Amino acid sequence: MINKKKILYVDDEKINVQLFQINFSKNFDVSISCSGKDGLFLLDNNLDIEVVISDMKMPEMNGLEFIGKAKEKYPDKKYYMLTGFDITDEIQNALDNRLILKCLKKPFNLKEIEKVLNE
Repeated sequence: MINKKKILYVDDEKINVQLFQINFSKNFDVSISCSGKDGLFLLDNNLDIEVVISDMKMPEMNGLEFIGKAKEKYPDKKYYMLTGFDITDEIQNALDNRLILKCLKKPFNLKEIEKVLNE
């Protein structure tokens, strides 16, 4: 059996994490979380996660705050933002400083995300 690449998707909207899992679990080992806090817990307990994709707008801790904390502990993972909004100065800054590799749009484009996950 081929080892699937491990992905973590963080989004506070349950329907989004469910859709992501349904769409990508055939080709990837998908873990999901509904908050940045839970996402950090999952990363601590699944050190083999390679790619992290996070929604931007979440209560308590937004996507960039979550990714910032995650990247401090796990700088070797690949981090991406997924948002239904335009790229803000904050997100552009995160791209410029390589905190995130790319900002993906919602509703998600399956081919675009699959391409990013396979890179």
